[in-house]
Amino acid sequence: MAMTIAISRFASISFWFLILFAIHSYQPSMAHEDIEKRLKFEQGWPVLQEAAAKAIRIADGADDQRFTSQEYMLYYTTVYDMCKPMQEKDHCQELYDQYKKIFEDYFTCKVLPSLLGMEGEIVLRELARRWSNYQVITRWFSRFFKYLDRYFLPIRKLPSLKETSFIIFYDLVYGEMNDQVTDALITVINRERNGEQIDQALMKNVLAMYVEFGMDPMKYYYKDFEEAMVQDTSAFYSEKASSWIKSESYKNYMLKAKDCLINERERAHDYLQSSSLKKLLKVVEHELLSVYASDLQEKKQLEEFPFTDTMIP
Repeated sequence: MAMTIAISRFASISFWFLILFAIHSYQPSMAHEDIEKRLKFEQGWPVLQEAAAKAIRIADGADDQRFTSQEYMLYYTTVYDMCKPMQEKDHCQELYDQYKKIFEDYFTCKVLPSLLGMEGEIVLRELARRWSNYQVITRWFSRFFKYLDRYFLPIRKLPSLKETSFIIFYDLVYGEMNDQVTDALITVINRERNGEQIDQALMKNVLAMYVEFGMDPMKYYYKDFEEAMVQDTSAFYSEKASSWIKSESYKNYMLKAKDCLINERERAHDYLQSSSLKKLLKVVEHELLSVYASDLQEKKQLEEFPFTDTMIP
């Protein structure tokens, strides 16, 4: 019994000794030291500017040296050290503003000038190349600035880093080139309708941009491309129908109409969005079949029961 009491007293004394030791060992300056360790904006931003410059060089093909794991950790921790929550004042908003400015400068000074004055398939190729480069830059930046994406932007209810860069690309690049790009796409489609071979992979890559813009994946595809494309399709087949109805037999006309419907179905499958298929088929059927329904019926009857002199009484 005495042994049990002694052990109990010893345990109690040991517990309070540990508490007193912890209190004595606590340094109030630790929180202050953590704040002092934070990077000031003017210290951290030049490091991130180097990262941005290298990412742009890599994307544009001017630098074949990829980021090392050490560089990645340096840039990630630099952002973290400028934004960590224990600071009296973090630099999250400043970093977000500078993130946007990097893209604004890149698009304004490099991307847009490379596209201005181009037309047709040439502008599509350059736009596809610039879009691909931009995606490389965005992937790296999203890793370096990941802290903003995970904590700062959701709290402030701001678009993600990727969405932010999409918006800037749309406003500064595509917004300026929208008409030229849409015209070029439709011109290439009509070339294919007339029997030419086209670069379908290029068409698919360019049209993929419309789907990736913004938070609504199909909004810009509908608004900036599909509406104009469907209207042009109507005009294209209206012209074809007015010519064929005069020059072709009923049988040949119907074969051409069938081929057009098959080709539009294949086109939608190859590089358009699936939503375009039903709209295209409706337009083609209307222009080739509905508009000239009575003319076609008359052609058919005349060819089935040709009028000859022997029929005159």
